[in-house]
Amino acid sequence: MEAAELPVPEGWVPYGEFNDASGKAQLVRLLDSLDGSGQEPPTAVFAASDLQALGAFEALRERGRAIPGDMSVVGFDDLPVARWTHPPPLTTVRQPLLDMASVAANALLRIIDGEPADQFRLEPATQLVVRGSTALPA
Repeated sequence: MEAAELPVPEGWVPYGEFNDASGKAQLVRLLDSLDGSGQEPPTAVFAASDLQALGAFEALRERGRAIPGDMSVVGFDDLPVARWTHPPPLTTVRQPLLDMASVAANALLRIIDGEPADQFRLEPATQLVVRGSTALPA
């Protein structure tokens, strides 16, 4: 949003746990805060995990809102379940989990050998995996 020079309204960046219950609760809280306010709801939600995104799916379904027609949903992790969500399959950000695990294991071994921990930093390449849960705003 910052790169596009678009403002993010206060309260639109909630923090929660990386699970479906938290994703649902945070989106319900946001939508409830907008009901009757005259403020338009967001056209998309980006969850910090695929599990949070699944909670957002549930919150939207319970309110009778279409994904992506009323709101696009994007997750993060590209868990196998992301391909099988219905409707529709979840758009998500894939991170190289095996590469990250390998780097972490090697870093741990070096720390055990006495090297300082602050020498290890990983910025994994991510990839947007576009599936059916996103569309241009109506």
